[in-house]
Amino acid sequence: MTSSKTTSSNNSNNNSNTSTSDGREVVVRKAGNLQVVEPDTIRLDPDPYSALIEMETKFGTMKIELFFDAEGHRANFLKLAKQNYYDSLMFHRVIKNFMAQGGDPTSRTAKKGQRLGSGGPNYKQDAEIGQHYYHIKGALAAARQPDQLNPDKQSSGSQFYIVHGSSVSPGQLDKNEREYDIIYTEEQRKLYYKLGGAPQLDMEYTVFGRVYEGFEVIDSICYKETDAYARPKEDIRVKVRVIRE
Repeated sequence: MTSSKTTSSNNSNNNSNTSTSDGREVVVRKAGNLQVVEPDTIRLDPDPYSALIEMETKFGTMKIELFFDAEGHRANFLKLAKQNYYDSLMFHRVIKNFMAQGGDPTSRTAKKGQRLGSGGPNYKQDAEIGQHYYHIKGALAAARQPDQLNPDKQSSGSQFYIVHGSSVSPGQLDKNEREYDIIYTEEQRKLYYKLGGAPQLDMEYTVFGRVYEGFEVIDSICYKETDAYARPKEDIRVKVRVIRE
């Protein structure tokens, strides 16, 4: 994902080092290590106005809704999906208890060990960051370049990430409410406590969808062994199908 800070991360300690002047789109982890909440068989009900997609991987299929009111990001993702843009691209950056990032077109033909994360179409998307959607496990969000290069928090044209996350305490959400003028609903708090997430990213990146079925696929992806650049040692490719616009 693209972020205001970058990570060349060594997964062994789940920390991320901030450093990117090379244009890579990444998300930076700000929280310490916490145990991920193991899901039961989790299914959420998608909104009737959401677009629906399926993201197929070797570990199974994630069913994802794209939020109606993240209009620009929703339309862009659907456009690319219908062009088969995402098919055969990899999850090129994976950090356990944090997120899995994909959508770099250079990953389609990447060699083993090649560092990825700088590819995409020649446009960015205006941020659609609002107080409706947060980084609960399964959230689909847009990667971006760091704040110092991207003060308006514009999103990558194609790169995205899916939150794996770790356990979340009431204190973390209370702190966010104080520092970012966020008000979490009771339902949002319940989902954070049940599923976990990455609330340190709230109000920093555009969340434009969420997984509603297939949470076990996120775990399978994020528990894979990675190299020094957080790229999985076995290629994990995707195929995206639009189910409902």
